[in-house]
Amino acid sequence: QVQLVESGGGLVQAGGSLRLSCAASGITFSLYAMNWYRQAPGKEREWVARIFRGSNTNYADSVKGRFTISRDSAKNMVYLQMNSLKPEDTAVYYCNVPYRGTDYWGQGTQVTVSS
Repeated sequence: QVQLVESGGGLVQAGGSLRLSCAASGITFSLYAMNWYRQAPGKEREWVARIFRGSNTNYADSVKGRFTISRDSAKNMVYLQMNSLKPEDTAVYYCNVPYRGTDYWGQGTQVTVSS
């Protein structure tokens, strides 16, 4: 059974930093691309970043240059380092893995950026 558990969210002032973590189990972690998504109040869930099995990365334009996704395959962990945070980054952040035709999600972690 695939399970994703996020942690690391919290309240931070604009300009600050947070590091989100996602612990994955139930899959051969190193074989799959992993994603971070976020959902702000009243908005649709949006894709934020992706890391491929070879550790190449993609980012949404809104976070490029500020966020960094990384993975530790030995620990089955994926991370999202968020710097220069803005109030518009406030959202629930979700870890995601597409696995055998199904999207799996964690429970989410709240990030709140105050101005």
